[in-house]
Amino acid sequence: MNKNISICGLDCSKCYCFENKMCIGCNACKGIVFHTGGKECAIYNCCVTKHGFNNCLECKEIPCDIWKNTRDPKYTNEEFENIINERIETLKNIK
Repeated sequence: MNKNISICGLDCSKCYCFENKMCIGCNACKGIVFHTGGKECAIYNCCVTKHGFNNCLECKEIPCDIWKNTRDPKYTNEEFENIINERIETLKNIK
C-alpha cells in the first residue's frame, strides 16, 4: 500500500487529523495506533483491530457509519460524498 494512503483510502497528508497531529497515519503505526490522548482511530480500530482486514474495502459495509461520523466538518455533504467515492476508488486501485 502507498505509505500515504490510509486503510480507509484517504491520503494521510490531506487529513485534518494527520495535519493536527491527532494521528500518525495507519501505515506508520504497524499495528499500534496511539493518537493524541491515547485513542486509536475509530476506523483503524474497526477495520484492523476488530476485523483483521487489510483495509476497509474488505468490509461489506463500506462506507459505514464510522466513516460518516469521522468526517472533516469543513466539507459540505456533497463534497463529503465525493470524497467517500474517491476513497473507495483509491482502495480499489491499490495493488
